[in-house]
Amino acid sequence: MKAAVLREVNAPLSIEDVQTATPGPREVLVRTAAAGVCHSDLHFQNGSYPYPLPAVLGHESAGVVEAVGSDVNYVKPGDHVITCLSAFCGHCEYCLTGHMSLCQEPELSRGPADAPRLAVGGEPIAQFLNLSSFAEYMLVHEHAIAKIREDMPLDRAALIGCGVTTGVGAVIHTAAVEPGATVAVIGCGGVGLSCVNGAEIAGASRIIAVDTVASKLELARKFGATDVVSAAETDAVEAVREMTGGGVHYSFEAIGLKATTEQAFKMIRDGGTATVIGMIPVGTMVEIHGPEFLREKTLQGSNMGSNRFRVDMPRFVDFYLAGKLHLDDMISSRIKLEDINDAMAALETGEVARNVIMFD
Repeated sequence: MKAAVLREVNAPLSIEDVQTATPGPREVLVRTAAAGVCHSDLHFQNGSYPYPLPAVLGHESAGVVEAVGSDVNYVKPGDHVITCLSAFCGHCEYCLTGHMSLCQEPELSRGPADAPRLAVGGEPIAQFLNLSSFAEYMLVHEHAIAKIREDMPLDRAALIGCGVTTGVGAVIHTAAVEPGATVAVIGCGGVGLSCVNGAEIAGASRIIAVDTVASKLELARKFGATDVVSAAETDAVEAVREMTGGGVHYSFEAIGLKATTEQAFKMIRDGGTATVIGMIPVGTMVEIHGPEFLREKTLQGSNMGSNRFRVDMPRFVDFYLAGKLHLDDMISSRIKLEDINDAMAALETGEVARNVIMFD
């Protein structure tokens, strides 16, 4: 199969012929239909988050089951599925206490004594986040997929695999935004737009989108933003606090920067909660004014929207088909696998929400 391989940090991905192993007892072979190019992929390409190389990147995808292992009964060939990087084991402390997105059990990957899932001419290729979706096929553990209805377009379903689940989940699961609350979202890429959309679904009374790019702020209005703030033209913290009479109940940082994380905390009112969704680079320290905690302010993180993805993803599909999730406007363009390096470069500019690789 053709796949995009990262061999060196800060180097272009190369399109190579990669061999996929035969499914093991609890593994599923998925024919990739669509894969979103997410900013998280860029973090690993540029070394902000170290990862074993060579590797096939990609983690936001949907496809059709091609084959299943002997012990798999959740799906069968022909089923449509969305993948999820936060695969779950189902029996560790995190899974058993309802924090499946934090599961790190090694059994979800093949062991060092097993044949690798991916290889090039006998050379093992690292599987990225249990998935590696910049490839024509994905060989994954059965607990890395969610089965969905077949009338859902797979290019839009792919977005649910990461950005939508992360953004909407952060609102409804991690922060538990209640109807009538005020919300600010910093960063209007795919995750931020999903956060705005999630706040609309949750019934927030005011949703303030913050970004430096005018076109993305305009797009945020389509996703449910009631107000927008251009951080390129004004002090975003002062603007949000003035608009809300002292700050929002909930803020969300969807970029992954020290400065915007600190801004998110400064935007909340007394008793408010700031949730960091963006991937802040390894080694970065965030500074918070200590006495603010006496005002019962909360700064928290969110991993993949604190998801229960086998429940959440089919529901998000229903939301889209009912007109509640605005996925059509999130796709900036549909591209081929060969265009992957252009798509990765576009992430640097911040001008796009999502480029989606189409395999069919």
